[in-house]
Amino acid sequence: MKIALTLAAVLMATTVQAQTAGPIDPARLSAIVKVLASDEFEGRSPGSPGEQKTVDYLIGQFQALKLEPAGDKGGWTQEVALQKLQVQPGARLSVAVAGKTTVLEQSRQINVTTLRPVDHVAIVGAPMVFVGYGVKAPERGWDDFKGYDLKGKVAVFLINDPDFEAQPGEAVAGKFGGQAAAYYARWTYKYEEAVRQGAVAALIVHETPGAGYGWSTVAASNGESFDIVRPDLAKDKLLLQGWITRETAVDLFQRAGLDFEALKTSARSAAFKPVALTGATFSADYGVAHSQVTSRNVIAKLTGASKPLESVMFSAHWDAFGLGAPVNGDKVRHGAADDAIGVAGVLEIARAFAAGPRPARTTLFAAWTAEERGLLGSEYYGVNPLTPLDQMAANFTLDVLQTAGPARDVVLVGYGQSQLDDRLIAAARAQDRTVTPDAKPERGLFFRADHFSLAKQGVPVMLMMGLGGGADLISGGRAAGDKWVSDYTANCYHQPCDAWSPDWDLRGAAQDVELFYVMGKAIASDPKDWPDWKDGSEFKAIRERSAAARR
Repeated sequence: MKIALTLAAVLMATTVQAQTAGPIDPARLSAIVKVLASDEFEGRSPGSPGEQKTVDYLIGQFQALKLEPAGDKGGWTQEVALQKLQVQPGARLSVAVAGKTTVLEQSRQINVTTLRPVDHVAIVGAPMVFVGYGVKAPERGWDDFKGYDLKGKVAVFLINDPDFEAQPGEAVAGKFGGQAAAYYARWTYKYEEAVRQGAVAALIVHETPGAGYGWSTVAASNGESFDIVRPDLAKDKLLLQGWITRETAVDLFQRAGLDFEALKTSARSAAFKPVALTGATFSADYGVAHSQVTSRNVIAKLTGASKPLESVMFSAHWDAFGLGAPVNGDKVRHGAADDAIGVAGVLEIARAFAAGPRPARTTLFAAWTAEERGLLGSEYYGVNPLTPLDQMAANFTLDVLQTAGPARDVVLVGYGQSQLDDRLIAAARAQDRTVTPDAKPERGLFFRADHFSLAKQGVPVMLMMGLGGGADLISGGRAAGDKWVSDYTANCYHQPCDAWSPDWDLRGAAQDVELFYVMGKAIASDPKDWPDWKDGSEFKAIRERSAAARR
């Protein structure tokens, strides 16, 4: 028995060593996260003292690796001009039905922001109109608006898209990708469409299944918002945008003589037309503090040995939510898993590249600002690139890695989008692992991370995100992986308890980071290797427009 136990221990040790062997060190990942998620960095909010500490730290890490600066004017950073806006305390928000006014409490029943740089928002008695999912998609034969005049009105949207809850046999089933959310499912799209339709404001009814996250995530902004500085924000942005809880919506509809669930069902039909909430009006009165903030992306590179203009990029976002209301005495929203661990992964990949021979293509290492404010740092880079995007072979983005140990598989968000899927399958096989598609594509995670900003420019991208579904953990299997995801998203996502812990097991995270290193190294080393989008991807046509640059 003693010999058998000893042999089992040896086999276990050998297995663990195999799971952690490679250039990515779990201990270094942990050490980097411990620093970035510490109280000293104050939650790494753009424009705060925590930003300067973060930027200084990242530049120091890149310099220590003897990388080259890849920012503006030969520096380490790219300046990103942001508009910072904050709803002031004491916001007065209410709905009135048939003369009876109900006050709505900011962050509890409603959460509103504004992206217009005004001192004061005042909406008095604006009529409310339910617009279903608020989708206008001519290519799919769908128009929820049917010419309805929304000028001066508040548009009330459902989250997600019309076939999210479709039943078998319904005509809408599959029209928007089924449970795999299309861009029409995203809150950003709904606000954009509300602007195009002339609404003065938009409110989205929050439901956790359709949104993919709980109300605490919605309320985490505390009325703070950011945007890229634009020439005419009044033309591009609503005066007020926000969310209301499902309970608030159901009560409002009932008092207006409407059945919320029945209207949700009717919104799954292409024949749906907007429905006025008869007698219901919305009012808002609050101050707005606004200022322009210059934040920074931090970007480093290793210039390619023979194809310096061609590139492969590895990226993560350095920002988190800063300081907020104390929870159990902690006011710092540390952003350890989201996304200090992604930044640590980028630094570890950079370390691995710096230790070896330079590949033919340039390798870029980017830490984006303002992801939590709407992917703004990466959006700015996508619009104002510092390297030719038509010659960027791939972008690999790290955003929230699981901290529960080694796994038998890796969960892929956006499976089926690009040929990078096949590279990931091969790299995972070399680790004796498999690839599992996103377990809950209805959450639209593919549109909720920084890789999306580059996908919109046609660059083939891949996202490593631990929220795509529970991994099949060596210890505890899929059930344990699902529990890690559910516990994190329900309790710590964007909250102070997203903090570094000495109890983390980052061997699985290190394996996942290594997959991107292996894939990126192969692509960077072969100038003839141009991964492409797969047929059916909405990004393939964008990439094809620049095909001549890669011949």
